[in-house]
Amino acid sequence: MNRIDELLPTLNALIEQADQVERHFPYPRVGVDRQQWQRAGEHLAWGHWSLLGLWGDEDTVHMAVRDHADSGMAVLSLACPEDRFPSIGRVHPPAILLERGLRDLFHLEPEQSPDPRPWLDHGRWQVASPLAAGKPRVSGADNYSFLPVEGEHLHQIPVGPVHAGIIEPGHFRFTAAGETIVRLEARLGYTHKGIESLLAGADLARGTQLAGRCSGDSTVAYQYAFACAAEQALQIQPPTRAIWLRALLAELERLANHIGDIGGICNDAAFAPLHAHCLALREQILRAMDECFGHRFARDLITPGGLAHDPEDSSLAGLTGLTEQLECQFRELVDVYDNTASLQDRTVGAGIVHPEWVQRFATGGYVGRASGRNFDARRLSLAPYDELDFEVPVFEQGDVNARVWVRIREVFQSLQMVRQIIERLPAGAVQVELPAGPGEGMALIEGFRGDILVWLALAENGRIRRCHLRDPSWFQWPLLEAAIEGNIVADFPLCNKSFNCSYSGCDL
Repeated sequence: MNRIDELLPTLNALIEQADQVERHFPYPRVGVDRQQWQRAGEHLAWGHWSLLGLWGDEDTVHMAVRDHADSGMAVLSLACPEDRFPSIGRVHPPAILLERGLRDLFHLEPEQSPDPRPWLDHGRWQVASPLAAGKPRVSGADNYSFLPVEGEHLHQIPVGPVHAGIIEPGHFRFTAAGETIVRLEARLGYTHKGIESLLAGADLARGTQLAGRCSGDSTVAYQYAFACAAEQALQIQPPTRAIWLRALLAELERLANHIGDIGGICNDAAFAPLHAHCLALREQILRAMDECFGHRFARDLITPGGLAHDPEDSSLAGLTGLTEQLECQFRELVDVYDNTASLQDRTVGAGIVHPEWVQRFATGGYVGRASGRNFDARRLSLAPYDELDFEVPVFEQGDVNARVWVRIREVFQSLQMVRQIIERLPAGAVQVELPAGPGEGMALIEGFRGDILVWLALAENGRIRRCHLRDPSWFQWPLLEAAIEGNIVADFPLCNKSFNCSYSGCDL
């Protein structure tokens, strides 16, 4: 019998063998031993399961996984009495960045990790491992080393962390042979806000605010995921009207970001007119959100138990006319994009992400769907999406052009969903009273970049004991590094914008 035959056949088999934690919803959480943890890593390495998240606690490491066989999901928890655990990244590279992050925050050491360098800690904090149990230690000096590259006639190009314009900080280290990029390595962690530290001990109202500020362009999606996780932990159901309005907000946020990204990609391909027109369309959406919900980015509207504000029906009715107008204008812009040879010359064949990469990294959003991965968290029986008519566009080419076209098709789908939601929006309340008590919940919500995971543990007094927020960019940044190899340096801004990974969302 070979090694793969010795593995547990399904995630359900592991759940049945392990000790299940009570009051964890809607997916089970089980305590596993080191051998079961390592076997879970082998399932990930062999492609049986997908890694959804990996995060630390005071003396425990947690891992969320999804079984491809039956689409089941679960959280596996391994106690770390000696502050050590078998590295998942050793056999499954998508876990490496996550392990580096939890090591910086919790001082939990992944044994035999292929990359023991710090990720979030730049040596600028007053303490090291600020969320670790026991007395914090003094933070060390920043002696970060980029991975070496050997070869003749190679040179390095450092870019950032400070960039021109309004953009978050991040350092990119290029190794190039002439104009051809041989290796790119990104270093983030310059936007550290201590969100997971601030969440500990906060009430749900404060937690909602913090979640919405994890990555500002996804404030709706983050607060949506946080609210769903809190409702699962408390086992309450928000009003039906609030459920439909949440989906409306999520689709409006997706529209604004996708249209803005399409314009930004065209701008980086030296075609400014489309950028200007896309910005104008995006501005119409933001103004409509302000009129309907009182905030251009709908910040602090989605709360556990429902919504903080119920828009007037008259303002919602105006959205239907706006979507029809936007659809006509956007179609004209798409025709320009598709029939401009200079744009196609830049986007077609640039920054290719191979299908096996997105499958291995379980990469979501337009990055995954542009390379053939047909996954969208909106299809996980999430109301009201289970009652809406929509398609998930999937392409195979995996280049910048494919990532543009995923966005284009999703814009049309979101415009249709906005109209469906407004037409079928039920009446009623938008908020229910929250009980206070312990519980644990997890939610997976489709933001414009991909699936956002929130895991929430509430203490006896109803306050947050621990909350972890996982941005889709954790699984997209490594693929950008891989996709840019073999491209010229001048194409990096174009490829980077086609990914549009979040800097802030990966800095907890």
